[in-house]
Amino acid sequence: MARNTKLKIGAWSAGLIGGLALAGALAAQPPGRTITVHINGADYGKLPTGLKVGDTIHWVNDDTVGHTVTARDHSFDLHLNPGQSANLTLQKDGTYQIYCLYHSTMRGVLTAAAR
Repeated sequence: MARNTKLKIGAWSAGLIGGLALAGALAAQPPGRTITVHINGADYGKLPTGLKVGDTIHWVNDDTVGHTVTARDHSFDLHLNPGQSANLTLQKDGTYQIYCLYHSTMRGVLTAAAR
Protein backbone atom coordinates (compact mmCIF):
# COMPACT_ATOMS: atom_id res chain seq x y z
CA MET A 1 0.00 0.00 0.00
CA ALA A 2 1.35 3.42 -0.87
CA ARG A 3 2.47 5.70 1.94
CA ASN A 4 -0.06 8.40 0.92
CA THR A 5 -2.91 5.87 1.15
CA LYS A 6 -1.75 4.74 4.60
CA LEU A 7 -1.72 8.36 5.79
CA LYS A 8 -5.27 8.92 4.48
CA ILE A 9 -6.53 5.74 6.15
CA GLY A 10 -4.78 6.70 9.41
CA ALA A 11 -6.29 10.18 9.37
CA TRP A 12 -9.74 8.80 8.56
CA SER A 13 -9.48 6.25 11.39
CA ALA A 14 -8.38 8.92 13.87
CA GLY A 15 -11.29 11.12 12.80
CA LEU A 16 -13.74 8.25 13.17
CA ILE A 17 -12.46 7.34 16.64
CA GLY A 18 -12.51 10.99 17.74
CA GLY A 19 -16.05 11.39 16.37
CA LEU A 20 -17.23 8.28 18.22
CA ALA A 21 -15.65 9.53 21.45
CA LEU A 22 -17.42 12.90 21.05
CA ALA A 23 -20.74 11.19 20.30
CA GLY A 24 -20.33 9.07 23.42
CA ALA A 25 -19.58 12.13 25.54
CA LEU A 26 -22.63 13.95 24.20
CA ALA A 27 -24.85 10.92 24.72
CA ALA A 28 -23.58 10.63 28.31
CA GLN A 29 -24.89 14.08 29.22
CA PRO A 30 -28.14 13.91 31.16
CA PRO A 31 -31.17 15.32 29.39
CA GLY A 32 -32.34 18.76 30.39
CA ARG A 33 -35.22 19.23 32.81
CA THR A 34 -38.55 20.83 31.96
CA ILE A 35 -39.79 23.40 34.46
CA THR A 36 -43.26 24.96 34.18
CA VAL A 37 -43.83 28.62 35.00
CA HIS A 38 -47.39 29.95 35.23
CA ILE A 39 -47.97 33.61 34.41
CA ASN A 40 -50.92 35.02 36.34
CA GLY A 41 -51.98 38.41 37.65
CA ALA A 42 -49.44 40.19 35.42
CA ASP A 43 -46.67 38.34 37.25
CA TYR A 44 -44.14 35.69 36.20
CA GLY A 45 -44.43 34.15 39.64
CA LYS A 46 -41.51 32.28 41.16
CA LEU A 47 -38.87 31.94 38.48
CA PRO A 48 -36.81 28.73 38.46
CA THR A 49 -33.32 28.60 39.93
CA GLY A 50 -30.51 26.13 39.31
CA LEU A 51 -31.07 26.15 35.55
CA LYS A 52 -28.58 24.47 33.24
CA VAL A 53 -28.01 24.71 29.50
CA GLY A 54 -30.46 22.31 27.86
CA ASP A 55 -33.21 22.86 30.44
CA THR A 56 -36.59 23.87 29.06
CA ILE A 57 -38.95 26.36 30.65
CA HIS A 58 -42.58 25.70 29.77
CA TRP A 59 -44.32 29.08 30.05
CA VAL A 60 -48.10 29.03 30.56
CA ASN A 61 -50.16 32.22 30.36
CA ASP A 62 -53.00 31.69 32.85
CA ASP A 63 -53.87 35.39 32.68
CA THR A 64 -56.75 37.06 30.84
CA VAL A 65 -54.40 39.28 28.80
CA GLY A 66 -51.40 38.67 26.57
CA HIS A 67 -47.83 38.71 27.86
CA THR A 68 -44.32 38.28 26.53
CA VAL A 69 -41.20 36.69 27.90
CA THR A 70 -38.58 38.85 26.25
CA ALA A 71 -34.82 38.79 26.84
CA ARG A 72 -33.09 42.15 27.10
CA ASP A 73 -30.23 40.73 24.99
CA HIS A 74 -32.78 39.83 22.25
CA SER A 75 -31.93 36.11 22.44
CA PHE A 76 -35.62 35.17 22.77
CA ASP A 77 -39.04 36.80 22.60
CA LEU A 78 -42.08 34.66 23.37
CA HIS A 79 -45.56 36.11 22.83
CA LEU A 80 -48.35 34.38 24.74
CA ASN A 81 -52.03 35.17 24.34
CA PRO A 82 -54.36 34.21 27.19
CA GLY A 83 -54.38 30.44 27.63
CA GLN A 84 -51.34 29.88 25.42
CA SER A 85 -48.09 28.19 26.35
CA ALA A 86 -44.63 28.01 24.80
CA ASN A 87 -41.32 26.30 25.50
CA LEU A 88 -37.95 27.97 25.85
CA THR A 89 -34.87 25.73 25.85
CA LEU A 90 -31.79 27.48 27.20
CA GLN A 91 -29.03 27.19 24.59
CA LYS A 92 -26.14 28.89 26.37
CA ASP A 93 -25.01 29.66 29.88
CA GLY A 94 -25.39 33.10 31.32
CA THR A 95 -27.82 35.49 32.94
CA TYR A 96 -30.95 36.53 31.08
CA GLN A 97 -32.82 39.68 32.10
CA ILE A 98 -36.45 39.15 31.07
CA TYR A 99 -39.45 41.45 30.84
CA CYS A 100 -42.94 41.73 29.34
CA LEU A 101 -43.29 44.15 26.44
CA TYR A 102 -46.81 45.08 27.56
CA HIS A 103 -46.39 45.34 31.34
CA SER A 104 -43.41 47.26 32.69
CA THR A 105 -43.71 45.76 36.18
CA MET A 106 -43.14 42.24 34.85
CA ARG A 107 -39.40 41.65 35.11
CA GLY A 108 -37.13 38.87 36.22
CA VAL A 109 -33.81 37.10 35.87
CA LEU A 110 -33.01 33.62 34.61
CA THR A 111 -29.53 32.20 35.16
CA ALA A 112 -28.29 29.11 33.33
CA ALA A 113 -25.04 27.31 34.12
CA ALA A 114 -23.11 25.05 31.78
CA ARG A 115 -24.10 21.40 32.01
